[in-house]
Amino acid sequence: MVPPNWLATPLGRRCLRNEQRLVRRALDCVFGAEMLQVGTWGPVDAFRRYARTQRVAVLDAPGGADRADLVSRPDRLAVASDSIDAILLPHTLERNETPHAVLREAARVLRPDGCLLALGFAPGGLWGLRHLLARGGYPPGSRHLIREHRLRDWLELLSFDVEPAESYCHTLPFERVRRLGALPRERWARRWLPMLAGGYLIVARKRAVSLTPIRPAWQRPRLRAVGGLVEPTTRVSRRASN
Repeated sequence: MVPPNWLATPLGRRCLRNEQRLVRRALDCVFGAEMLQVGTWGPVDAFRRYARTQRVAVLDAPGGADRADLVSRPDRLAVASDSIDAILLPHTLERNETPHAVLREAARVLRPDGCLLALGFAPGGLWGLRHLLARGGYPPGSRHLIREHRLRDWLELLSFDVEPAESYCHTLPFERVRRLGALPRERWARRWLPMLAGGYLIVARKRAVSLTPIRPAWQRPRLRAVGGLVEPTTRVSRRASN
C-alpha cells in the first residue's frame, strides 16, 4: 500500500491530477448500472466522481481505506460474476502479489462488453530507474512495476480488446529539480520525450462471445448416404438425356 503522504507531496499531487484527467476522459463514454473501483488511490472519491454509471462503489483489501464501500481481497472478489459494467484498477496490480489473479477476477465480474481501466507506473525511463534505486520501491510501497506491453498481453489472453495506452508524467520524478525550473512542461515533454513517461492508462473491453445456435435434431436436414458418401442427385441434364 502506498502511503497517503506521498500523494500529498507536490509530485504526488501532480501525478494524481494527471491520472484524474485521463480517467475522467476515459469514463465519459462508459455507461451502465455498476462501476467498481478495486483498490484506493488518493481520496476515496478521487476517481468515482467521474463515473457515469448509475451506481459506483470502491472496494479495498482488509486493512485498507476505512472509507471504502466494500472490503474484499482483490484476487478473490466477493462480487457476482458478470455483474459489473466498468472496473477501475488504480495501481492495484503493482501493489498486489498476484496481479494475474486480480486480472482474472476483474474479467470474471465484468459483463460482456464491460470496460476495464488500469493505471500503472512504467518500469522504463527515469521513473522506473528511481523505483529500482529507491528502498521499498517508488512510489513507496510499490511491489513491482508491470510493462504496458506485458499487461496488454495478459488482457488479450483474457479475451479483452485493448485500446492504445495513454501515457502521463513525462517529466522527471524529482520535485526539487522542478522547483529550480529545470524540468520541461508536461505537454512539451509528452510530445518530444515520450520515453520519459512515468505512467500509463490502459482501457480494455471484455469481448462478448457470440453463440451459434444449434438446431434440434428434428430440424436438421437428413442426407441419404451411400457407402459413407452423400448420395448424388438422380437429376440428369437435358444434354446428357439427348
